[in-house]
Amino acid sequence: MTTDRRIAHVDMDAFFASVELLRYPQLKGQPVVVGGRGVPAPKQDDKGDWQYTRLGGYVGRGVVTTSTYEARALGVFSGMGLMQSAKLAPQAIVLPADFEAYRGYSRRFKAAACAVAPIMEDRGIDEIYLDLTALESNTLSLAQRIKQAVFEATGLSCSIGVSPNKLLSKICSDLDKPDGVTLLQRSEIADRIWPLPARKINGIGPKATEKLASLGIYTIGELAQTSTEILVTHFGRQMGQWLHEAAHGQDDRAVITHRDPKSLSRETTLETNLHVKHDRAELTSRIDDLCRRVALDLQQKQRHCKTVGVKVKFADFSVVTRDLTLPTAMGDATTIREAVSDCLKRIAWHDRIRLLGVRASNLVAAIEEGSAPQLRLWAHRADGAVAQGEVQVQEGSVQASDDPA
Repeated sequence: MTTDRRIAHVDMDAFFASVELLRYPQLKGQPVVVGGRGVPAPKQDDKGDWQYTRLGGYVGRGVVTTSTYEARALGVFSGMGLMQSAKLAPQAIVLPADFEAYRGYSRRFKAAACAVAPIMEDRGIDEIYLDLTALESNTLSLAQRIKQAVFEATGLSCSIGVSPNKLLSKICSDLDKPDGVTLLQRSEIADRIWPLPARKINGIGPKATEKLASLGIYTIGELAQTSTEILVTHFGRQMGQWLHEAAHGQDDRAVITHRDPKSLSRETTLETNLHVKHDRAELTSRIDDLCRRVALDLQQKQRHCKTVGVKVKFADFSVVTRDLTLPTAMGDATTIREAVSDCLKRIAWHDRIRLLGVRASNLVAAIEEGSAPQLRLWAHRADGAVAQGEVQVQEGSVQASDDPA
């Protein structure tokens, strides 16, 4: 492994909430939660005073998109249901999410960081990796320049971790939040990384953490001292080997400056549970909107999809997905909507509906308009089933993931 690499992980601090605090600076220092689109926006009364919705008084559906550090101190984190969060922090202020604004600030912070270190890997709306290896300035100076450039472009703070690889830098960027810089040398892994909980390694989720705990492994150091054979026995060869390497800070992955998306999806958590028959018009409208948004995302990415899927979460929190693989890649909303209709016919509707999602996967580069005929993708038998051999139906279920889009 190359030991003289300098890889930075730049992570915006409570990104969505911080953007909202630029709009409502009077809320700085208070517990603030950003929720879904159904959350009422703040209003000014006749005296010009702002009136906010308190989490304890909010009635509706949705999940926490993000929260300020003051709200996190009360136990409120992203992904939690708003109603559940209200029990922990009833006085916290809840604001509606404005994803268009967040995307705009995301573009600005990435452009600012690239002006200092042009080799960038985009990892999402609020985080990036930068390869600083070839730059002449010392590491701390570079990190401070990146932070200053981001602040000047957005008014927001970020935290940066710099180490010999992406795995360690991801850990480091979370060690001194908010607005921190953490530099790590390989020789410091035992002293600074091994005492941390094993879940601090990106890729060790709740299930793996629980399984490690059952083996008496709680820290990264304890994981590092566990033999590869034991890890392979309990996690399988690939995962076991990766756990061993990750605990020792081994990661050869390069900073990838271009990455083709594998899939695009849109989801919406409904304000109230809807009935598949009695609320058919509302459900149809929601599905149509999701299909249009996925088609627009495909257009912006200059992609077509070979597979279209739906996701339905019921009131009992069970989740069902249905996919349809098409013989010809397409990207228009009408085709996506027709595929979704076929997917929906294969769902056993046993309860009211809490969440809907539409997904486009198996993406390929879009064919130039007019270069190929727009073909009818599938035919139906008289009973409504799809003719054998013309499509492949894939069925399965996935973990619930409320990510308001």
